[in-house]
Order: sequence, then structure tokens, then C-alpha cells
Amino acid sequence: MSFPLLTATAALPALGAIATAAVPAARRTAAKWLALLVSLATLVLALVVLVRFDPGGDRYQLTESHAWIADFGVRYELGVDGIGVALIALTALLIPFVILAGWHDADPQETGSTRWRPTQGFFALILAVEAMVILSFEATDVFLFYIFFEAMLIPMYFLIGGFGDRAHAGTDENAAAQRSYAAVKFLLYNLVGGLIMLAAVIGLYVVAGNFSLQEIAEARANGTLDMATNTERWLFLGFFFAFAVKAPLWPLHTWLPNAMGEATAPVAVLITAVVDKVGTFAMLRFCLQLFPEASKWATPVILVLALISIVYGALLAVGQRDIKRLVAYASISHFGFIIMGIFAMTSQGQSGATLYMVNHGISTAALMLVAGFLISRRGSRLIADYGGVQKVAPVLAGTFLIGGLATLSLPGLAPFVSEFLVLVGTFTRYPVIGIIATFGIVLAALYTLVLYQRTMTGPVKPEVSAMPDLRVRELVVVAPLIALLIFLGVFPKPVTEIVNPAVEHTMSDVQKQDPKPEVEAAK
Repeated sequence: MSFPLLTATAALPALGAIATAAVPAARRTAAKWLALLVSLATLVLALVVLVRFDPGGDRYQLTESHAWIADFGVRYELGVDGIGVALIALTALLIPFVILAGWHDADPQETGSTRWRPTQGFFALILAVEAMVILSFEATDVFLFYIFFEAMLIPMYFLIGGFGDRAHAGTDENAAAQRSYAAVKFLLYNLVGGLIMLAAVIGLYVVAGNFSLQEIAEARANGTLDMATNTERWLFLGFFFAFAVKAPLWPLHTWLPNAMGEATAPVAVLITAVVDKVGTFAMLRFCLQLFPEASKWATPVILVLALISIVYGALLAVGQRDIKRLVAYASISHFGFIIMGIFAMTSQGQSGATLYMVNHGISTAALMLVAGFLISRRGSRLIADYGGVQKVAPVLAGTFLIGGLATLSLPGLAPFVSEFLVLVGTFTRYPVIGIIATFGIVLAALYTLVLYQRTMTGPVKPEVSAMPDLRVRELVVVAPLIALLIFLGVFPKPVTEIVNPAVEHTMSDVQKQDPKPEVEAAK
């Protein structure tokens, strides 16, 4: 197809960001509608990409390639495999809900306040992040990927530091200081990871002579490019470190609770459901494909780190008093499952990890956005400030419960399938790791059900007695996410059919086969 569909899918939100930022200051509502319409149009393009992608066809499809910086071998190369297509669809799906949920988050403060929030800038930054994330999922030139991998930090920094949660306890000055701290910590952690990756990108060019992912991978597969063992390991570590920060993997995770806690709920969804997926996606696309031997060499250590993330994140979630920080630590635990599935080096584990990326994005968006609606009504993020909400706002409480049950991977909801596949895939090759990881499921049930019990059940606290139930706009945000959680929980085939061929290619890259069953099936 001559039409550059992949470029258009990323260019549309980028142009929409510029147009939204240019809307006159007095036309805040127009800026909101423009951003929403652009996000919906991007979703349509993403669905066209999804429909045109043939799971049984070539590994990378809808490819585009143009000379860019010829002297350094840098090309504008795009292409998508099944994993990239699924994550582009997830990103394009979530952004309209993020915009709708944050409809009033950047409105001017209450009458008499000297502070004013630039509404146009808020929605323009969201669209800019969407464009950069989509390009990261599409780029097959390593240098091109690196540019957008780093560039997305700039709009995210301003979204965290400039548009913080209004339910912050304490004075405006203290809230601003906390937001600034969270934004700077997010930026520094990811910049350090990015700078280390830049050194590895340069090293890869020195070794391979170009930045093309497909050319380098093919040269490695047919033996025309032979990296020294130590060189490959150092390059792998440079890439993996940056991806582990973004993911986030213990002990490089500490920026996430601060960022999600201080950001508005929609921006928190943008962080953990969209931006962080670039890290785990890149582990599959770049680490395993470019450095297969080093990936196998590092697997034992990475699995231990992933296991620590699972248990550590869940334990800290149990002890949280802040609703948003609880969801942040739960996400750290979930990312541990995703990384464990990737490096289990089994088809079930990697299919489950990819499906987990999609399902975690939907379930975390549902839970965090409902939590945001709850927090905006009460004006507090503290669990202790709630009680008896289900009696005064039953629809809000019901959607909060479904989002929570999805977070603990209840059978019948989407995350269960992916978590089951990850555990099965890990157990077949690393049974001890798989057994210990199941402890994270028990802890997930504990922190989720205790959260619901303390906020939604019991006597109605006076401060929530007049709390309104979900409004129409909020129902439009939550209802489709709940429907998707149920649909993919009972019928995950539409996603697995797309990602499984890409997983087979990845398994071929690392020259791994699934372990044979110890007991043969009866004939």
C-alpha cells in the first residue's frame, strides 16, 4: 500500500497537539473537543492498521523506509509485528478515555485563585505523548526508536509537574513541591537510563555499521555479523537498563509511585498503561532480537529481579494508605509478571506477557480512572477518609470493584488469562520461580479486597454522605473498559491470534523451544 499508514497514525496526534496548543486561550472547550476528535481519528487509523495486518504474513508489515541521515546510516524505517500492532491499538484506545476523564483537570482553579492551568497545553501534551509512543512501537531503526523513546519524557515531565493532583494533602506550596520532586525524579531516572542506552546504540553502530533492526537481526541469524561475547553482553546491558527503568523493574522502580501519586488520575494512566509499556515492548523487540545470546546469559538474574518486583510491589501495596500509590505499587508487581513472562523463554510465557501488557493497560485504566472520580468527589487520596461509598454511589462502587477484581486477576476477567499463561510458561522451565510468583496473586487479592472494604463498605462517613454517583461522561469512560475486561476475559483469541506469530519469531531469535511435557498425552 502506497499510503504511509504508520506515519499517518503517529503524525495525526502530533499535528493535533500543535493545533490544540494553538487554540486561543479563551476557547478552552474548543481545545478539549479538538483533542478528543483527534484522538478518535487516531483510533480509527489504528484500527485500520489492525485490520490490514496479516498475522500469518511477513514478520514486519506496512513497512516504510526513507533515507534520513545518510552519513550515519540512520533511516526513517517503520514496520509493525503482531506485538507492535496490539500495543498501538491499546494506546489509541486509551487516549480518548484519558482525555474524557481529564476533561476538567486543567480548568482554572476555583474563583479567587491566582493560579491558572493552561487547558490547551494539557491536552496538547497528551496528544504529543500518544504520537511519540506510537512511533516507538513502529520504529525499526534503532536510532529512530531511541529519539522518540527519550523525547516522550519531555511532555510527560510537564504533565506530571505542571498538572498535579488537586487532592494533595497540605498547602498549595507543599503540593507544588511534591509535584516538582516527582517530575524531576521521573525525568532523571529515565534520562540516566536513556544516556546509558545511547552509549549502547553508538556501540551497536560501531559493531554493525548501521541502525536497521531487520538488517542487524538478519546478519546475526545468518552468521555474517558475529559479535564478541563480551561486546554483546555490554550492549545488551546498555539497552536493558534503559528499558528496565521505563518498565519499571526493581530496584529501578522508585520514580513510579511518586509520579503516579502526584499526577492527575488520567496522567497516571498515561504513565503506567501507555508509556511504561514501551519498556517491556522494547525488551521483546530489541533485547531478544539483537542480543539473543546475552539475553539467555542474563535470564537468571532478570527472573530473580522480576520475582522481587512481583512480591515487593504487592507487599508495599498492602501497606499503602494512599489509593493512587497503592495502584502504583500494584503495577510494579504486574510489570514483574510481564518481564518474568518475557524472559521465561517459552511461547506461553511470552504470549502471556504480551497479552498482559494489553490487559494490564485496560484494567489499570479502569481502576485508576474510577479512583480518580472518587478522589475528585472527596478531595482526598487517603483510604481512611472513605467508608460506605457503595450505599451512596453504588455504580461508582460497582465499577471500582470490577476494576479491582481485574487487578487481582479474577477468572472471567482479562488479566487472568495473561497471568495464567505467564505462570504456566515460567513453571515449565523455572518451576521454583513460578511457584514463588504465585504468592503475588495472594497478595493481590489482599490489597484489592482490603481497599474495597475500607473505602466502599461499612458505615457511611459524613464526608461521603452526599457523594454523587458516576455522571454520564464518567460512565462513557468506564463502561467500555469494563466491557473489554469481560470480553477479553472470556474470549482472548482476537489478541492471541495476532501476537502468537510474533512470539514464535522471537523464540526463533533466541533459538529456544518449549520444554517437552514430562508426561506424554494419552493416545
